[in-house]
Amino acid sequence: MDRDESLRLAALAKQGDMAAFETLVVAHERMVYNVIYRMMPNQEDVKDISQEVFLKAYRYLDRFDQKASFSTWIYKIAVNTAIDEMRRRKGKETISLDWEFEGEDGAQKKQYQPDGPSVEEQVLEKEGLQEIWQAMEKLSAEHRTVITLRDVEGLSYTEIAEITGTSLGTVKSRLARGRMALKDLLLAGRAYGANSQKQTERRGQRALR
Repeated sequence: MDRDESLRLAALAKQGDMAAFETLVVAHERMVYNVIYRMMPNQEDVKDISQEVFLKAYRYLDRFDQKASFSTWIYKIAVNTAIDEMRRRKGKETISLDWEFEGEDGAQKKQYQPDGPSVEEQVLEKEGLQEIWQAMEKLSAEHRTVITLRDVEGLSYTEIAEITGTSLGTVKSRLARGRMALKDLLLAGRAYGANSQKQTERRGQRALR
């Protein structure tokens, strides 16, 4: 949906046209679902949180500025809702080895085709995703947000600044620091895993003596 059409529908929705608002929901629900899922992996109620985003959008529709982008406005509500939920659940998240996305037929899990990666490659890829999610969960809400919006959603710095209500400089700084923190966490996790493996091997060798 292009900007002009979304603004036209938003104007109608402001006047109480529910059909116009429902059209906006259908056009943006996949985007909202995906950004929340990527910020909060494997939460069973991601759909409930997505619905909460649209309830907030409808409740505060009169605050939407027609000069702005409706998509950016929805992104902002989604990100803020996800951040609030992340902070509320800090330390309670779980990890999924599957990469879920919202497809044309609803929520789907990534499937591997017979002519695709080997079993070993699939396992390695799943382990890599698990490793990234575990590291992401240790980042601050601010760092996880900018990494999700930039590196996963592919938004511009300007769009991220508008969504997060910060300056371009702040966005770039948070992104650089977030990427560095994520890299450090991944390297530390791999080093810990390597040391644990060596200790296990030593114990096994001693047991054989």
